[in-house]
Amino acid sequence: MTGKHLFIFGLGFSSQALAQRVKGDYASIGGTVRTEEKAARLREAGIEALVFDGESASDAVIAATRRATHIVQSIAPGTAGDPVIALLREALIGAENLEWIGYLSTVGVYGDHGGAWVDEATPPNPQSGRSVERVRAETEWQILGEERHVPVALFRLSGIYGPGRNALVQIAEGTARRLVKPGQVFNRIHVADIATAVAAGAAQKASGVFNVTDDEPGPPQDVVAFAAEIAGKPVPPAIDFETADLSPMARSFYGENKRVGNKRLAGDLGVQLAYPTYREGITALWNDGSWRG
Repeated sequence: MTGKHLFIFGLGFSSQALAQRVKGDYASIGGTVRTEEKAARLREAGIEALVFDGESASDAVIAATRRATHIVQSIAPGTAGDPVIALLREALIGAENLEWIGYLSTVGVYGDHGGAWVDEATPPNPQSGRSVERVRAETEWQILGEERHVPVALFRLSGIYGPGRNALVQIAEGTARRLVKPGQVFNRIHVADIATAVAAGAAQKASGVFNVTDDEPGPPQDVVAFAAEIAGKPVPPAIDFETADLSPMARSFYGENKRVGNKRLAGDLGVQLAYPTYREGITALWNDGSWRG
């Protein structure tokens, strides 16, 4: 047990995996959720959860921020900017024991590269409003880190999957669709590998950009087919992307096509992915039954 205190803004899918991964590494692990019901459940699991709605900050959240030695921010920004910096900048500046900040971002900040490779040295080229907001938030956190003389690590995540959130669930529920857009590829990352990468960054007080993504960008329809085969179910028929009935949000994801490299994970953090491709990840989820969540 150490005197270090981890506080996570936004205890969602990835951040809860991180909290479980680092139990025992910190004197306390806390974070925020949007409802008291969820906070109560997490407190039963040993996580000091507090309610934070992004509109105002309670005295308890301010105190937890000031006490933290390590902060992870996973709440998405909005048009008004990053809600944590907007409401808690003074508390962050006044956090005397603060040693490190980790910001969970997205590979969407790179924009479209026509299927070409990008890496951590590739300048952001955000094309959607969501990605523009992410780049702005990344910059805000880097500026704050410079002001506080604290290292800031930007973790740019690709498509997240794991227990309860994967193609096996879609196959079982009959909602899986094999959308085919020629040449389209996506990277993915298992939630457990996110936890490992962020935990390593915190332990090493890493700074700079880290692409937290798998080793094999691939066509989305191949992932669905692989999951169906693993589950012993019929492979859903191919659907032409151009004529598919999609929401504007779903269609927008296909407007960007790139292959994302992750060399800093192993090279700088020493992280070896447990699930370097979707095949290892989906197979493990099926074999241990955790795919249901």
